[in-house]
Amino acid sequence: MFGRRKEAPSAQETIDQQAAEAAARQNSAAGKGAPTPTRKAQEAARKRPLVPEDRKASKAAERQAVQDQRLKMRRALDTGDEKFLPLRDKGPQKRFARDFVDARFNLGEYLMFGALVFVLVSLVVPASSDMMIYVLGAFWVMFLAVFVDVFILSRKLRKRLAEKFGAVEGGTVWYGSMRSLQFRKLRLPKPQVQRGQYPA
Repeated sequence: MFGRRKEAPSAQETIDQQAAEAAARQNSAAGKGAPTPTRKAQEAARKRPLVPEDRKASKAAERQAVQDQRLKMRRALDTGDEKFLPLRDKGPQKRFARDFVDARFNLGEYLMFGALVFVLVSLVVPASSDMMIYVLGAFWVMFLAVFVDVFILSRKLRKRLAEKFGAVEGGTVWYGSMRSLQFRKLRLPKPQVQRGQYPA
């Protein structure tokens, strides 16, 4: 009434169809040299666990990697190796600024010692003493001398950077000026040039 139903395939037709499919698979495998993996196998091969199975070993490996990175950075601060320096110290202009400052005699590197002497003297000498006036005056003279020295350094450094690199990167002159206020032996990265050995 609703149309004729399709007849079910005979047993012989089913066997023939299966044989044809098997032959097609064999021919395909022979052409590629290996059987085609199933979709399930391909998906399983692509799957990776979001959380490692051995979390303790994973954490230990991560700690070791961080420790190795810190060790490389520490060595770079001693040797000046550009590859492992902190980001704030990287770049040819920063290296030039460091070498320029380290080759120069800077009054600023002795400012902290002057401040320490002033504090120690102020603890011993009464504030109403005439000697305290001289000590305070000497400290302010030193402070102004350091300010003038840093100003001259920044002008010279900016000029040399512009001559060598064309454009001066932002923060490089400030970077060199702040380095000049640090005692030479305590600077990081450590100085790679001797005094008077200015960069070309």
